[in-house]
Amino acid sequence: MDVRQLRHFLAVVDHGSVHRAAECLFVAQPSVTQTIRRLEAELGTELFLRRGRGLVLSSSGTALVGPAREVLRSLDVARETVVAVDGLRGGRLSIASMPSQVVSPLTGLLAAFVDRYPGVQVGVRAAARPDDVREALRRGDAEIGVVATGGTAEALADLDRLPLEVQSFVLVARDDALLPPGPDDLRMSDLRGLPLIAGQPGTGMRRVADAIVAATDCRIAVEIEHREGLLPLVLSGVGVAVVADSWRPLADAVGLQARRLAVEDRLDVALVWQRHRLGPAPAAFVAVAGGTDGPASGTSAAPR
Repeated sequence: MDVRQLRHFLAVVDHGSVHRAAECLFVAQPSVTQTIRRLEAELGTELFLRRGRGLVLSSSGTALVGPAREVLRSLDVARETVVAVDGLRGGRLSIASMPSQVVSPLTGLLAAFVDRYPGVQVGVRAAARPDDVREALRRGDAEIGVVATGGTAEALADLDRLPLEVQSFVLVARDDALLPPGPDDLRMSDLRGLPLIAGQPGTGMRRVADAIVAATDCRIAVEIEHREGLLPLVLSGVGVAVVADSWRPLADAVGLQARRLAVEDRLDVALVWQRHRLGPAPAAFVAVAGGTDGPASGTSAAPR
């Protein structure tokens, strides 16, 4: 068993077919097929079963996925650690973040990290829900995740984590919205008859919007997955939006009012990562986020 075989195996797992795996690896399809067959011969078992035109993992293949990812991850960390012996002057950091948390706290963390390590290229990918962040980490598409979870049911206990902050929810509206005057928190009874702009199911914002609909005569006018469309829709008069209070500075900047909602629901925001040795760049990012900002050795992860 060698590294090439494991890379080809995981490419088929992640892309669902030999054809798509070959495209991703920039190799000929027969090369991937032969590599998988040699790996199966060495292990003495089938790793994939054919179902129609696709492939599904056998029980043996399923058992191999975790160890294979760990082997490749360890090799990447070893390579990056050697390169970073004289300091973290280059490399790449991949982050998967939920959309509202890109606004805050990720923007501030990135500013501090880039100032400290200007040679590291950072890539941020979108992940709508906590499970999407977990999947990006599992697949190796990201090394660090930024999640906002709503309590123990979403705690992602299988990941290491660094708590960052707690976010409440606000209602973003135009000045001509019929809201009670004053700085007091808005109660659900204050929102009767307002059309809501809501995020997709499975998010904290949607959970609060659904609770408002259940308790009042409000209705969801627009359900939108693209968070960047929320404030323009409010500005255009389509409705009001329930968002995390990380959006408050943006709402203020475009002339919208943001009023805190009197709801118990809160979002626990944290960095998360797979339980394994972190490479120099993600370890440095965790250190910056945790306020230690020490040398990035990559030798260990921060405690949960």
